[in-house]
Amino acid sequence: MNQHSIFLYILIAILVTNLIRVLPMVLIHGPIKNRFVRSFLYYVPYVTLAVMTFPDMVLATPTPLPGIVALLVGIVAAWFRLGLFPVAVICCVIAYLLI
Repeated sequence: MNQHSIFLYILIAILVTNLIRVLPMVLIHGPIKNRFVRSFLYYVPYVTLAVMTFPDMVLATPTPLPGIVALLVGIVAAWFRLGLFPVAVICCVIAYLLI
């Protein structure tokens, strides 16, 4: 790989990243009034975080069972309105104890 192609790839990555972030601000003027779109945009960060986190929770341990148990305990802890940090600590401790 030569020096010219590396800079070209970096430039393309910069353009694509900025296009994704700037294009919605340019195309959408004013507040979004559609309930479906507002609901969709509200839940996108949560879904993205879940999709990135779930496979690692299950596959981070030598066998999937400790990860699955930690996930279920974390869901119960979150259901009882514990914060993000306590739920993460509880999940880590459960997974560690079950390994």
